[in-house]
Amino acid sequence: MGYLLFPFRLVAVVAWVLGGLFTVMVVFPFVSLALRQKLIRHWSRVLMACCGVNIRFNGQPKLDGAVLWVANHVSWVDIFVLNSARAVCFIAKSDIRKWPLLGWLVAGAGTLFIERGRRHAVRAVGHQMAARFAKGEAVGLFPEGTTSSGLRVAQFHSSLFDPALRAGADIQPVALVFQHHGRRSSHHAFVGEQTLMHNLWRLLTSTGACVEVIFLPLIPSQECVQLGRAAVAARAEREIREVVEVLRP
Repeated sequence: MGYLLFPFRLVAVVAWVLGGLFTVMVVFPFVSLALRQKLIRHWSRVLMACCGVNIRFNGQPKLDGAVLWVANHVSWVDIFVLNSARAVCFIAKSDIRKWPLLGWLVAGAGTLFIERGRRHAVRAVGHQMAARFAKGEAVGLFPEGTTSSGLRVAQFHSSLFDPALRAGADIQPVALVFQHHGRRSSHHAFVGEQTLMHNLWRLLTSTGACVEVIFLPLIPSQECVQLGRAAVAARAEREIREVVEVLRP
C-alpha cells in the first residue's frame, strides 16, 4: 500500500514545497511578521499531512514572546513538526542550505545557519539569535548537534544557550517522540549513512507515522540566568531524556 502512495505523496510534497518557495520569495517581503508566522504554521501542517505524518501536541507551549525551544533531534521533519505549533527560527547546519528545494525553503523562512569548524561561528549565530529574541520571536535549537534514533537522547551542547540567557528569553524543553503504527520506533529517524532522498522514500512509502510533541514546563529567564548556561542545558537534557527514554518500547 505504501508503494502505491509514494507517487501521489511525492507530487503533493513537491507541489507544496514549490508553492512555499513562491510564497517566501513573492509574498513574505510584503507582509507583516505576524502574517508570515501564520503562513509558516499553516504551510508546515499541510506539508506534514502530505508526508503522512500525524502530529499530537501535549503540554503548554509558549506561543508568544521570546523563547528558546530546545528539543531532541530525530529527523529533518522536526523543523516542520515544531513549526506546526508556532513559527520558529531554527539554528541548523550550513549543509542543509544545499538541500534541493527544502534547503532553499528553510533559508527563505529565516533559518539561522551555523558553519561548524569556523572560528567565531557560534558568536555570529548568537548575534542573530539576539536580534530574533528582541523581536519577540521563538528560536529553535537541537542541542545534541546531530540526529539520533529517537529512542535515546545524546549530551546537549550548551554554547548556544548563552544568547537566550543574555537576551532574557525563557527556555522551554520539548520532547519529540516518534511512533510507527502506535509503537515507539526509529523507522523514520534520519541517521547513519542515509541520504535525504532515502529518508524521504522511507517516509513517503510508510503509513502510521506519528510524532508526539511534548512541551515540558517553561524555565523562566530569571531562573536560567541564576543557573547558568551549563546547568540549564543539563536540566533541559535531563527532562527531555526522562520523557524520551522512559517511553522507549
